[in-house]
Amino acid sequence: MERELWILASASPRRRELLRQIGIEAKVQPAAVSEDTETKNPEEMVLELSSRKAEAAAALAPAGSLVLGADTVVSVDGMVLGKPASHEQAREMIRRLQGRTHQVYTGVTMIRRGETGNSGVSFAEKTDVTLFPMTEEEIQAYADSPEPMDKAGAYGIQGSFAAYVSGIRGDYGNVVGLPIGRVYQEWKRLKEEEAEEDD
Repeated sequence: MERELWILASASPRRRELLRQIGIEAKVQPAAVSEDTETKNPEEMVLELSSRKAEAAAALAPAGSLVLGADTVVSVDGMVLGKPASHEQAREMIRRLQGRTHQVYTGVTMIRRGETGNSGVSFAEKTDVTLFPMTEEEIQAYADSPEPMDKAGAYGIQGSFAAYVSGIRGDYGNVVGLPIGRVYQEWKRLKEEEAEEDD
């Protein structure tokens, strides 16, 4: 993949690793933005927050770079679950999710910094995740571990929680934190549009 400065407006090591997987070594530049939002709709929420993060990072980015902001939430019964603030909260979240199907939404905003202006795209990806029933002991043991503490919905599908995943419908990378195939396709499209404009 050709060299281009990618700036990841997120401190998530999982997003950085997913980009690396397709040959992109991103510069990590987390955006300090408010994560308060009026909407309770998970898709609108992740789009708004990913856009906020990308725009904040793009304001400081050099021309010729591509800035990527992302936000992930878990939704069940119309309730949005972000990152747990405590192990107790992690237990409550996992208790709510176990034995059922829930949705993982990731919003992505990509901004290309041009010499005279910016171009970009925002999109949201949804994946359904079904979990096996869990015993109270399993819930307690997982919730008390360090793994759920920095993850939306209080679990990491790529960690030991994989033992409780019955199936997924949609993009696996999306559940980890970034729908990497879609990111690559959208980047390619932005490059093509830019090339057409230059002709």
